[in-house]
Amino acid sequence: MQSSSSGNAEPLVANDTRRLAQALSRWARNDGDHETPVPGLTLHRRHKLTMPLHCIYGLGLGLTVQGRKQVIVGEDLMTYGPGQSMVTSIDMPVISNVIQASVAQPFLGMMLTFENALVVEIAERLQLSQMLKDEAFKPLSVNELDSGVLEALERLIALFDHPELLKSLAPLIKEEIIIRLMNGAHGPHMLHVVSAGSPSQNIAKAVAWLKLHYSEALRMDDLAAIAHMSPSTFRQHFRTVTGMSPLQYQKQLRLQAARQLMYSENIDASSAGGLVGYESSSQFSREYSRLFGHPPQRDIKRMRVQ
Repeated sequence: MQSSSSGNAEPLVANDTRRLAQALSRWARNDGDHETPVPGLTLHRRHKLTMPLHCIYGLGLGLTVQGRKQVIVGEDLMTYGPGQSMVTSIDMPVISNVIQASVAQPFLGMMLTFENALVVEIAERLQLSQMLKDEAFKPLSVNELDSGVLEALERLIALFDHPELLKSLAPLIKEEIIIRLMNGAHGPHMLHVVSAGSPSQNIAKAVAWLKLHYSEALRMDDLAAIAHMSPSTFRQHFRTVTGMSPLQYQKQLRLQAARQLMYSENIDASSAGGLVGYESSSQFSREYSRLFGHPPQRDIKRMRVQ
């Protein structure tokens, strides 16, 4: 497994996130994942280290303002903390966990998701596709936090105290954040996905289709047609972009959806497997155990205890 951590050197703006950490502490007083008045913005707090969690990161910005987090994408391991920003350019199954937190200094983070149509519209309006560079695409990138993005996020959080202004100003600040990200270090990776006709954008269309139809039988020819590629070219580009095959991607979507059904809606394992597309209960249990480390019932019981 390859590590893309930035090492021991502290980013230049690390201390600047303290003000944002104070704001997050005010609105996220207890451990958990907290919705906010701003659509797409969530706040996260943990007072201790967490077990690796399988989840899907969508298009958006992730920030750790206190503590430290680790994310595994395919074979790549990334860590990020205060003074760094993480941008996901395409929906990706990941494994994440908090690796630095305490009662005195809890982990504090935030996620701001973006609508794909808005990102595309901004790129077209500002003609940013002309800036697309011929470099390796990363579906998830970690870079030094831009001071302008940090300041915009502080203003976004400050709107919580002004609900009469939030509805009008929050969308404008969100646009500003996207523009700053696309003009910064994360820009080349975001532009790969929104540039019309690029292989990454075509793969993104196939990924979007898979997210909606993961329970259906996977026909490679149909999926390749969505991406306007031959099946062989599609497989190659899909693995390059996501780090896995289309079948592996679908399997992760199915298993994570089944896990959520069992945990949130108390559905039994056999029914959950059928709902997400498995015809064989034994195959579902076998693949579930391989991904999550425990059979379905034992895994859900363990999650409830935690």
